[in-house]
Amino acid sequence: MSGANLTIFRAYAQKSNPASLPPSVLLSHSETCLTAFDAFPKSIFHFLVLPRVRPPFNVYQLANLRSLLKCKKSDAKEILTVLSREADNVKRMIESEMLKKYGFKWEIWMGFHAVPSMEHLHLHILSADLCSPRMKLKKHYNSFHPKLGFFLHLSDVLSWFDADPSYYQTVSQLKMSEYEPLLKDDLSCWKCDRSFSNMPKLKSHLQEEFDKLSDQEKVKAERKRKRADSVAHTSSKETLGEKDDPRPDKLARESEGSKDDNND
Repeated sequence: MSGANLTIFRAYAQKSNPASLPPSVLLSHSETCLTAFDAFPKSIFHFLVLPRVRPPFNVYQLANLRSLLKCKKSDAKEILTVLSREADNVKRMIESEMLKKYGFKWEIWMGFHAVPSMEHLHLHILSADLCSPRMKLKKHYNSFHPKLGFFLHLSDVLSWFDADPSYYQTVSQLKMSEYEPLLKDDLSCWKCDRSFSNMPKLKSHLQEEFDKLSDQEKVKAERKRKRADSVAHTSSKETLGEKDDPRPDKLARESEGSKDDNND
């Protein structure tokens, strides 16, 4: 990848008017950050939230998570909190699209790569499936495996700020030598831990897992619909029954009156 492509996120974050970015790139933006479509999505839904370059931060401090965590602790936490708030907005958008396109919602991950390949801090927000034509290489898959350790969940990173200072000092170093070997780990399904010898077999399995989830959710939705229909039908019958109650009484009284008249 060329140097220009490696710093493209930085260029986005430095724009005074992110709205000038093409709609194929920009999802949304605010005063503090912008959300972009991942050009090479590794899941069905995959977005990136970037902090915009604003004082007191410069491009070097916002180069990646490691450089951010070298800043004053309160300042670093502020940036991450801003990203977290925007990520929640993106999550709601994704969930809405999930319901429209698939009829159900599934888990969404938010996190950073411990050793990112692109310049400028960016938070990944992606659906928990890892089903994508762009998912081709082992290192790509392992970089998003939620239990391997290279993908740092946002909630975990935020928890570092409340940990013992010595732990924060150690973990915030994000040493390349500790994380990069994880990309070479054997392939395994993030969901069931089953091992695979190559990416095509793993990808086929991941698609089967997602299809299975989809079928299960469709069954749940159908059961829910039937229960709702049953409740509505029962409620309708009870309502009609309440309206019908006075009629038999009236007929009974009229019948009794008729009997009295005949007796006379």
